[in-house]
Amino acid sequence: MKLAINYSPASAELFRQGAIQIDAFKVPDWPDLVAEASMTCAPAVHFSLQAGTGTLAQADWKLIDRLLAATATPYVNLHLEAHTQDYPGIAADTQDPRHSSLVYENLLQDIHTVTSRYGAERVIAENIPYHGLDGDHLRPCIEPEVICRLLDETGIGLLLDISHARITAHSLGFSDKEYLSQLPTWRIREMHIAGVHSMPGGELQDHLSMLDDDWSLLAWVLERIQRKEWGQPWLLAFEYGGVGSVFAWRSDPSIIAEQVPRLYAMIHPV
Repeated sequence: MKLAINYSPASAELFRQGAIQIDAFKVPDWPDLVAEASMTCAPAVHFSLQAGTGTLAQADWKLIDRLLAATATPYVNLHLEAHTQDYPGIAADTQDPRHSSLVYENLLQDIHTVTSRYGAERVIAENIPYHGLDGDHLRPCIEPEVICRLLDETGIGLLLDISHARITAHSLGFSDKEYLSQLPTWRIREMHIAGVHSMPGGELQDHLSMLDDDWSLLAWVLERIQRKEWGQPWLLAFEYGGVGSVFAWRSDPSIIAEQVPRLYAMIHPV
């Protein structure tokens, strides 16, 4: 398993100084940024493709092909999405089987679009964070039985985002481990991790520094992978920091310098 961190000027500078050790930078599918990151460390491209939204007709497949050819990125990732705006009249917390079937079929159709181009063995699906009635996703797209059925029927892998799973578990009233254990963890091919903080309004926010609960849960996950109870991911990406207005302010060099070595030691034990 390799370790990556979101590419940012701060993480790149720390890597050049030898203050952190990583195997790759996780980079969005922006050609200029991929090229910039590759000057410092190998880039692992994270694609913005969404399954279930009807947007794949606008996907730039030639760009994806170029980025795959130019980097060592082994998978094309999809986000399993079902936005409330695309399903007027359906509540975010719906548990109606008819709604679940509709979401499932839309997700399935989009997954087939990608697997027909790249093959199921090169496609992975990421679980998204569900915020209940306060969010803009429908519950069926994060239901474990829906995700399990999709991956079983299509043969694709799982990109397990542990932080997303924590937020979803909280919204559903499950424990983190209870929700994670219901996902198709035997199909894990890649993982993401970041800190999840409770904000002043009570909502949970990810892509922040790791806290005690995050470290504890990651250790629990890695133990199951080591025991071969769960699938073996090729990469664990620490989704802290980045570029642009959304992520740049979450790129504190002191946090990166403190937490990346601890993560590296967890997945590369001496």
